[in-house]
Amino acid sequence: MPFALDIVDAFTGRAFAGNPAAVCRLSADNAVETAWMQRVAAEMNLSETVFVSPAGKDAVRAVRYFTPEIEVELCGHATLAAAHTLWRDGQTPPDQPIRFRTIADQVLTCTRDADGPIRMDLPASPPAPPEDTPEDASHAPGGLAEVLGEPLLDLQRAGPQWLGVWPDAAMVRDWSPDHAGLAALDWSDAHGLVLTAAGGTLPDGRLADFTSRFFAPGAGIAEDPVTGSAHATLGPYWAERLGKTKLLAHQASRRGGTLGVEVLGDRVVVAGHAVTTVAGQWVGPQS
Repeated sequence: MPFALDIVDAFTGRAFAGNPAAVCRLSADNAVETAWMQRVAAEMNLSETVFVSPAGKDAVRAVRYFTPEIEVELCGHATLAAAHTLWRDGQTPPDQPIRFRTIADQVLTCTRDADGPIRMDLPASPPAPPEDTPEDASHAPGGLAEVLGEPLLDLQRAGPQWLGVWPDAAMVRDWSPDHAGLAALDWSDAHGLVLTAAGGTLPDGRLADFTSRFFAPGAGIAEDPVTGSAHATLGPYWAERLGKTKLLAHQASRRGGTLGVEVLGDRVVVAGHAVTTVAGQWVGPQS
């Protein structure tokens, strides 16, 4: 049976910006396997494809996230895109929250105000320093300092990613990454690297509290345009250093994205807009 398949640009109010995600909304009649989901994600060839199951008796929808190469436990921009499509098509009343359950059994809740951004509640994932100093790269991929070319002020670890801090937002924005060099490093125990700095300027001229970029060669993604889940790490990091819990963030990829971030104890609310660019159906094989 065909199922709805949309492409949504997340963390942007206009097309051709933000981070595109493919949203596949399964019906109760769709019995699909993991290997098939991975093939669909490879076919879509976006940084993330999310598969959304119908709501259960508890009104929670199971979700699974795939890059073109691997399944991941959490993807913020794909979650935001999925919520956008469910409200857009009237599958959930606009004044009701949408809850998703990940394969890690985390429940993510999305809410929105009329014409406002979607607010996505994520578990906080604060980073922690490695056992050795940032200058000793024994825990980070060997050769990372050489590939970056500029020394880091700080290097910390959060889940499947490293967090590297530079002294100036312009360094993050203007860095020309050596994608081949990054991909050649050993990412066996991590997906990639978040580079960040305090400050920066949004495309509309507003001042950002912090700027970032995200590289995930270990997940088959050279550079992710806008990474909602990374802000569950960036939010706590910068909230502590800037002394504020409400932050305005800019991910300075070529497409670029704007995110509101609010740190609430062990939760982080990441907010942004979304725009549908393609709405259609998957009519190919389902095995």
